[in-house]
Amino acid sequence: MPLVSRHVVVAVDGPSGSGKSSVSRRVALELHGEYLDTGAMYRAVTLWFIERGLDPRDELVVRKNVALPSVSSFTDPRHPQVHLDGVDVSERIRAADVTAAVSYVSAVPEVRHRLVGLQRAVVALARSRNTDIVVEGRDVGHVVLPAADLKVFLTADVEVRAARRHLEELQRGADVDAAAARSSITDRDAIDTTRTASPLAQPADAFVIDATHLDIDAVVAQILALVESARAAT
Repeated sequence: MPLVSRHVVVAVDGPSGSGKSSVSRRVALELHGEYLDTGAMYRAVTLWFIERGLDPRDELVVRKNVALPSVSSFTDPRHPQVHLDGVDVSERIRAADVTAAVSYVSAVPEVRHRLVGLQRAVVALARSRNTDIVVEGRDVGHVVLPAADLKVFLTADVEVRAARRHLEELQRGADVDAAAARSSITDRDAIDTTRTASPLAQPADAFVIDATHLDIDAVVAQILALVESARAAT
């Protein structure tokens, strides 16, 4: 059964570099709703280990300390934030060291179990406020919110995703070449699709949008049309 409400819960999944964050924020803004980036939560946990000199690639270390980081998400799509132990780390979590390690931390089952609970709590609060919410990540439609009103799987060719990621890194001032950006994307794909805990997968009931040859306006328009259909069905 879908979540029955006047306002809708939208789950947007897809691989790294597919444009999930930009698209999801835009959709949330158009809906005057809320926006949750689940990936930012995993990045915040990863940062917690890095800041303490602990190896985020060491699964035993991560499992031992998984309950310690305090992660809070703020869902205004105009200014989405994630706080770590009460500090806004929304910019810091996009740094190269976090990007390089986050797939290892997010593959740990205990991490996913804890953060999925927090993510569901955020969605429950949005529903209690009677607002739409767009939630994006890699396991939202089939693990976090299997009863979401609308599920979208956003994808694009790897070369396009790598080029987008390279541009994002350059805009952040990172010194990274195109080959390194592509390698990062393919490595992330391999880890995300083969991990034991909640691997990246296309939900069977998701609407697939291939954004290889689409700009953000076209993707947002498609999702907004799907939202209206979902709203009419609730």
